[in-house]
Parts: sequence; C-alpha cells; structure tokens
Amino acid sequence: MTTSRENGSTGGGTAAAPRTLAEELRGRPDDALADLLRARPDLLSPVPGDLTQLATRAATRASVVRALDRLDRFALQVAEALAVAPDPCPYGTLAALMNGDRPDDPRVAAELPRAVATLRETALVWGGEDRLRLVRTARELLAPSTLPSRGGTSSPTGLGPAVAEVTAGMSPGRLQEIIAAAGLPATHDPVTAVAALTALFEDRERMAALLSGAPAESLAVLGKLQWGPPYGTVTATPAPHLRWLLDRGLLLTVTPGSVVLPREAALHLRAGRAHRTTEPVAPGLAPVTEHSPQVVDAAAAGQAFTALTTVEELLADWETAGPLVLRAGGLSVRDLKRAATRLDTTETAAAFWAELAYAAGLLASDGDVDERYAPTPAYDDWLPLPAELRWQRLVTAWLAMTRTPGLTGEKDAKGRTLSALGPDLDRSPAPEVRRRVLTLLAELPAGASVAEETLLARLRWERPPRPAAPDAPEDTRSRLARWALAEAELLGVTNRGALSAPGRALLDTPGKAPGLLAPLLPEPLDHVLLQADLTAVAPGPLRRPLAQTLAVLADVESKGGATVYRFTPDSVRRALDAGRTAADLHAFLTAHSRTPVPQPLAYLVDDVARRHGRLRVGAASSYLRCDDEAVLGEILADRRSAPLRLRRLAGTVLAAQVAPDALLEGLRAMGYAPAAESAEGDVVVSRADAHRTPPRTAPAPVPDGPPVPDSTLLGAAVRAVRAGDLAATAERKPVAAPAPADGGLPRTTSADTLATVQAAVLTGAAVWIGYVNAEGAASQRVIAPIRVEGGFVTAYDHTADEVRTYPLHRITGVAELADS
Repeated sequence: MTTSRENGSTGGGTAAAPRTLAEELRGRPDDALADLLRARPDLLSPVPGDLTQLATRAATRASVVRALDRLDRFALQVAEALAVAPDPCPYGTLAALMNGDRPDDPRVAAELPRAVATLRETALVWGGEDRLRLVRTARELLAPSTLPSRGGTSSPTGLGPAVAEVTAGMSPGRLQEIIAAAGLPATHDPVTAVAALTALFEDRERMAALLSGAPAESLAVLGKLQWGPPYGTVTATPAPHLRWLLDRGLLLTVTPGSVVLPREAALHLRAGRAHRTTEPVAPGLAPVTEHSPQVVDAAAAGQAFTALTTVEELLADWETAGPLVLRAGGLSVRDLKRAATRLDTTETAAAFWAELAYAAGLLASDGDVDERYAPTPAYDDWLPLPAELRWQRLVTAWLAMTRTPGLTGEKDAKGRTLSALGPDLDRSPAPEVRRRVLTLLAELPAGASVAEETLLARLRWERPPRPAAPDAPEDTRSRLARWALAEAELLGVTNRGALSAPGRALLDTPGKAPGLLAPLLPEPLDHVLLQADLTAVAPGPLRRPLAQTLAVLADVESKGGATVYRFTPDSVRRALDAGRTAADLHAFLTAHSRTPVPQPLAYLVDDVARRHGRLRVGAASSYLRCDDEAVLGEILADRRSAPLRLRRLAGTVLAAQVAPDALLEGLRAMGYAPAAESAEGDVVVSRADAHRTPPRTAPAPVPDGPPVPDSTLLGAAVRAVRAGDLAATAERKPVAAPAPADGGLPRTTSADTLATVQAAVLTGAAVWIGYVNAEGAASQRVIAPIRVEGGFVTAYDHTADEVRTYPLHRITGVAELADS
C-alpha cells in the first residue's frame, strides 16, 4: 500500500511547496529515493540516519562534484544555466536562457524536461516548476560568487558576476554617476540604484537604445568579452571608448586596473543565451565503413589466436630468466625493449601484453632477494585450456583491469617516469570507458565501424571532460578510449574497427563468447614446409609441442600469416645442448615436414653434431679435453684464445684460468662447438629450469568510487532512512517551556537545529544560537548562516562582526528572531 508520505501528497488538496531539499526528498516515493541512491552511491557510505542527513550529505562539495561529473553535456549545460539564473528560477526563465531570443529549438524543447528530470533525480535541483532551485554547492561550483581578483573563477558559461555582486562595495556617489550616464533618474539609496541599472541591462529595448550610441571600438570590446572570459584590464587613464563603457556601467571596476562585463549586460549581448552553442542531442554514430560480418569475425579470431601465442611467448621467455623488478617497482626500460624485440612488436604493445598477463594472474614477481618477474602457478593451469577459454580469461581480465599500459614512459606529477608493471598506472575510470566503447560499437550494425573522432565526440558528450591543464595532450577519458580501441584490436575483440560476434557476446552473455569464438579459430598445424635455403615455413599456427621444439632448433626470422624459421649452426647447437642427438633432429624434421628434408639442412645438422662434444669442458678452474691433439694445438695457436689463458697438461688436455661457462662462451665465439661435462665425464645437458612464483592472486582493480548498490541493499537503505526520518519528524506534545533565563541557552534537538539553520541559509534570515566552545564556555550569538556542510555551519556572526565557522554539535539550540 502506498502511503501519503510515499506519494508526496496529503489526503486532499495540493501539497505545500517544499522549503528545503530535505522536505522534497521526504515527499518522494521509495523508488525515487532508490534511484537517487543508485545514481549517487557515495550517499550510502554510511547509510544516512534520516532524510535531513541524506539531504545534507547530498549537498556536500565532494558528492556534488561527483554527481556533476556524471552528467551528460546537455544536463550539465542546464545546470550551468541554473547557476547563473535567478534563484529560484521559473521553468520559462530557464528555457529562455537555453534558447535566447531566437525561435525555440525543438530539440531543446524536447530534451529540456529530461535534463531537468535528471538533475532533480540526482538531487541537484529541487522545487516546483515555478521555483527550480539548484543546490547551493552546485551553484558555487558552476558560477563561483567570488570574483577572480579575490581568488575565484568565472562560470563555465563565460558569464561574470551580476551587477549587484560587483557593485557591493561601490560608493553611493559612483553608483549615481553610472546611472546618470546611462540615462536613468537619480535614486535615494544604492539598493534602488543597483536595481535600476540591473533593470536597464535586462530590458532589451532600452539596452539596444543605449548601445546604439556606443562607439564602434566600445562595441568591439564588448564583443571580445561577451562569451568570456568576462574580465579585462584598463590603465589608470582609459581610452575614450573604454571610458564610455565604464561611465555607463557596461564595464564595472573590480580592482584598480581590472574590470568585468556584468552578467546582465553579457546576456543581452548574447541575445539571452547562457551558452554560445547548446547540445541537446548526443552526436550520432553514423557508420563510415561496413564490412562483411564473416570477414570481421574470421580476422578477429585470427588476431585472438595471435594474442594467445604472444602471451605464451612472453611468459615462456620469462620463465627461465625473467627480468628484475626495479627498486621502485616495475620493469626497466631496457627489459621492456628486450621484450618488444623478442615479441617483434612495439614497446607500447609489449607493455600491454605484460600488463594483461599481470592482470589475468599469469605473471607476478617472485618475491626473492633478487626479485624477478616470472609466471605464476596459474599459468600452468591456463596453458592446457582450450584456446577459446584462454582467450576468455584474458579479455575478462582486460575489461575489468584499471591498469593503463598506455601511460608507460610518461611522467607522473613528481617528474618520475612511469614503468610497465610499476606503481601509479591505475586509472579508475578505465573499465567503465572500455565497456562503454564496446557498447557504442555494439549499437552499430554487425561489421560496421565508425571514425575514432566520432566515437570520442560521443563519449565527450556523455561525460564532458573537466578543463585540462594547458600542457595536457587530451582529457583522460578520451585517452582511455583511444587505448581501449587499440587494445580491443590486439585482443581480437574488434577488427577493422568493427565489433566481432564474440566481442558482442562479452557485453551481454559472456558465457557464450567462447562458443562463438571456437569454430572461428584456426586449427593448429602439425607440419612445416622445409626449404633449401635453410628455412622452414609454418603456414599457420603450430601445435604447442611442435612450436616449442622448433623454437629451440631454429630462430624466428619473420612473423605474419606464416611464420618463417631459419636454421643456423648456433640454433642447431642449441638443440644439441638441450639433449637432442643428430638422429633425433633428423627424425623430427622428417616427421613434421610436408616436403623432403633439404640436403643443405641435413648436412648442417650432421656437421654441427660431428663437431659437437669433441671438446669437453670441466672444472679445474676449468679444463678442456679432446681426443684430437691437433684440434687442441690449433686452439693454443689461435690468438683469440689468449684471454682464456690456456696451457697444455697432456696431449689431449688443456687447463684454463677461467670458469667453465666463460671457457664455453670463449670457444663458441672462436667457432667451436664444445660441450660441458660432469665430474663423471658425461655430457651435461644445458636445459634451463622453468621458474614459477609462489601462488599469487590477480591484482584487484582500483574502484572508481563506491560500487553501485544492488536492489536488495537499496531497498534496505530506503527502509532504514524512512524509519529514521519518521522517528525524527514525529509530532510531539507541545510543552510550555519558559524562556531561558538571563545567561541561559536555547535548547533544540540536533534535527531541529540542522533544519532551522538550513532554512536560514535559504532565506538569508538571522537566527539566535546557544554555543559552547572547546573550552566549555557558553555564549549566545546572533548569526546569519551562509553554508551548512560537513557538520559545520559557516555564518556571519553579528556579535563578533565577522564570518565564522561553528561545529553543529557544539550548538545547543537555535531560535528564530522575533519580527521587530
């Protein structure tokens, strides 16, 4: 059953207009309160005790800034117009500020109710259609009341302060001079003089008549200031055309040498418009190119497979000799370049693959004394999975991660270079931007793509960026969107700028994405094509055992649709060092080649194998032995062996003064193929052990504010707020209490104190409070509240004749002043 409290009406007749935001929230139905808490989840931390507390929290600066940041461009433009409009503002006045004197734009007329409803739903605007009120904090943010000369800024609309604000400290004589020069009759006090000047600027006909007599130079000055910024400078002896403006109040002095175009005059010059251009409708996403969906899906699947092999290749390289972790965290520039070379890609892309593996929990630091990056045990569980499931894990981690590899190499606020896998790469909006980019692409027909700038323009309309620093290349969300588009192409989520079928499924039904990808993936091959120029061509992706063995036996020469491997003496020796024999290599090549093994390749294998192991290196410091004394004599006679400091111990044995590994490297550099041997004289197989980190969990994304509450939490929160508000506002029996004695303090409840002070802020009335300071001294004060925020009231203290801030919990009570 819906109660009168829920539907905001009394039993009969129309409900009275709310005096405060708390009163309006009290009249909202439960589902509207739930929508407010869903749109502004920061209001739930913790759950407000009642609706007065909810309204107070909704008006705090941090919460209002967050709410404004989530408005679309037109809703923000409406809020900016309300910030420079009279308070309260009738709906018709707001519509006039959006349209100006030109004929009503049907798009503005259609979208203005939606924008006002959005502002009302998010508790940024309250009041009836004839008395729209923007919350005070939003007004201060969007139209600062402080003049720039006093530390403030102008409105985002480019409008300056009103006449009444600029002339607040002006002498009465100067005001009379201005209205006389403007052709207005003299008045008896500054208040009526300001009102007369304001009425002149707001009257279209009289203002046009005044400007018709202005010098052309004066009109040019006004034209430069009318769209902002509205401030300028003048010399001690202004030029005649500036003097004409100053005399008539069209330019008002802020400080010596600084002037401002008052808001009312600027609105006349703008034909009543608050903005140069209004944008009631989001930019369209007309496709620029359309491809066959089948072609897009097939090409995207091929790129998805490439993404898997790239991650495997990177982690396979780092499982034996992973890069060191920098002292400050992250990957060194040199190691990033090595990874890029190994993957045959750019450093930016290499940083992305490393960050992706890290976000998916496949890569971490091992935590040893010489801390290195290495695959985690989860990597061993990920490798055997079908390709489509491995891809799903990568893209799921990508969608949720707040790490932004695109920042790698840039400077932070302290001038330090940001490194891949290092700190300070998290950007909280990144997951939301990635998902929104894919959602916009999903709105296009299958296979269609849109220009990048068109997509970015849409994103900027949906979330207008804050003014960036002068040296900033672009706003953060646009940069995140550009990176998201590039990364989606690398992962095969998109191709040719169009969203693939598995990519669409990721947004709505993630569980179906692997099934859509699986039939599109290329089937791994079990063969290569050997060629007479000592190369092997893999016409497609290879099965993992074949690819792993071939990577040891040959070097990758080029990648692409087909991978080209080259056999060299060093690569063959590498396979022999790993424990393979010449017979093993011949059998392997014969079994996996669709073409006969070329004679040059067979000769290369036999030649390297014949020389491999004839020389044996052991530990003396080290020694070298060979059954062929002539070979040892040849080595001794070679000048390149001098650094090894060799000497003959016997006909078949040489001793060296360097370690065995240095002796091995030296002999290989001389063109020999030595083999290490154990103390028992057996050949030592030099196969590096795979290194793993201890079990690690994937890094948690850094949240962008509190999470959006679910329906269950929202329902419980609304019930709790309603219950607390009922207890706070329940009618009580009137108690006849004597007025406080001399020196006594007024006594009211905390809720009544807060409500009375908030009402005084809105009406500008003065109130009488009892106050106990930190030392326990009690006093009575007459104050005019200016702002209530964060548990404090800022007010002009008539007793002390200054502006002070009082903690609300130290106010014992509050009472309205009796009418005199």
